[in-house]
Amino acid sequence: MTETLASLQTEHHDPRYATIELWPTATILDALAEAQMAATALVRAAVPALETAVEAALPRLRAGGRLFYVGAGTAGRVGMQDGVELTPTYGWPAERLVMLLAGGNGAASTAVEGAEDDEGAARAEMAAHEVGPEDVVFGIAASGNTPYTCAAVKAGREAGALTIGISCVSGARLLREAELGIVLPTGSEAVAGSTRLKAGTAQKAALNLLSTTLMIRLGHVYQGLMVDMRVTNTKLARRAMGMVRSLAGGSDEEIGAALKQSDGNVKRAVLLRHGMSLAEAERALEAAQGDLHAVLKS
Repeated sequence: MTETLASLQTEHHDPRYATIELWPTATILDALAEAQMAATALVRAAVPALETAVEAALPRLRAGGRLFYVGAGTAGRVGMQDGVELTPTYGWPAERLVMLLAGGNGAASTAVEGAEDDEGAARAEMAAHEVGPEDVVFGIAASGNTPYTCAAVKAGREAGALTIGISCVSGARLLREAELGIVLPTGSEAVAGSTRLKAGTAQKAALNLLSTTLMIRLGHVYQGLMVDMRVTNTKLARRAMGMVRSLAGGSDEEIGAALKQSDGNVKRAVLLRHGMSLAEAERALEAAQGDLHAVLKS
């Protein structure tokens, strides 16, 4: 079934906003804020579908699979924003992160005409990255019908990857191409067709939930702390010191020495403060698949 522009809920013109340009500024802002709140409420309603996606993704990622984010326009940029933060925040290996935006990375800041319609490019890019059975692919499209995204998801599924479609339109092609679907029915926008509004908020919130829960379940969080974050500036160095102090104690000198020996990794520094050598810490974490709870209980 081919979606027409008129049939897409995300493209509808809501008569409530027909004179929005004539409203007082405060009224416009209040209406937009109300719509944003409605978008996040839809994400909470989608928690069962999000849970299914997380549980399906975990075995593949534990086996060494990669995370793919695929999209075009706003949806693609939202995916890139979510994905790019996983390495500094949780230490997710950069080589296990693939972000595909229709039109290439340059489309992150400049629109590339026609890129979202290029199914051939999507298939070629998925093939170039050798997507396979251990990988997890997030396909993100407000309309659920973006050709580039749908083709990439179809290619991923045919290659055996777990494919998860995130759409703001029910019954869309993306949901048919993907193995698992997450529907966020945001409907019409205050500015008709401007899916950077409710749809973009809902998609970002859903990805926040998915990626954060995955990172927690994969052992990158301990006692609510980012124990695998990358220390790349003074603020994060202070944060790392505070985390090690909270989790394992010690003087500033002892904590600093442990962090230096562990190349700034909080999780390993904590184990050093518990009396392990770095080699012992590495072996223990590998055996426990990075679960600090399991290591400290052993």
